[in-house]
Order: sequence, then C-alpha cells, then structure tokens
Amino acid sequence: MDPVLSDRAADAAPPALTHTLIASDRVIGTEVRRVDGSKVGRIERLMLDKRSGRVAYAVMSFGGFLGMGEEYYTLPWAVLRYDTGLDAYVVDITEEQLRDAPARSPEGGDPEDERAWEEHVHRYYNAAPYWGI
Repeated sequence: MDPVLSDRAADAAPPALTHTLIASDRVIGTEVRRVDGSKVGRIERLMLDKRSGRVAYAVMSFGGFLGMGEEYYTLPWAVLRYDTGLDAYVVDITEEQLRDAPARSPEGGDPEDERAWEEHVHRYYNAAPYWGI
C-alpha cells in the first residue's frame, strides 16, 4: 500500500470508543454523591421501562445506620451523572431537597400504574420524563 494513502487512512480513522456499558449488578450498591464529593446514599435498584428498555429510575437508599432506618428515594435516571474520579453517581441536590423529596419503598413501584406520581417526581427534580425522550 502507498505510504501516503496509509497515513491518510490512519488520520481518517475514528478515535477509539470508550466502553460505556455496565452490567446492572455493578450499578447496584454504587454510591451516590453530591458535586462536592459528599456521600448522599447508594443505588439499591434500577427501574426499567419494559417497552423501551431504558433505565427510568434509580431507587436510592439514604440515611439510617447499618441498614436500619434507611429511607428510599426514586431518582429519575436523568438526574444522575457518573463521575469516574469519584467512582460514584453524582446528583446536584441538597440534603433538604432530598429529605423533602417523594419517598419510596425499596421495591419502587410499577410506573405503568403510577403516571401521576412519576410526573410529580420528574417535576420535583426538574428532569425530563423518560417516556418523552
């Protein structure tokens, strides 16, 4: 092959893709932190949209001690951002905002039966609803 053509092909090659997929069992237990790095809670469960396959929510535990007295909050997946430096999901919410947020059981719920609740949660976090993406 002509060395000039070979150099052009190398220049035109797309950059290597970074692996962005993760297994759900590796997400469960991952810490949730604030932008400043302070711990908020941890992801207990993911809620998936059955039709689209998208992650709709993360159910996060918050507070408590050694698993006792924990509360559970459903966070729209759109409000979480993975930070490789913190090895955690990051949210931009205060402790007061979280304490005032709609609480949830660790099992979450079936979103198909609870559209009004879902709309309330998305408005609370100012997040785009997953069903409109």
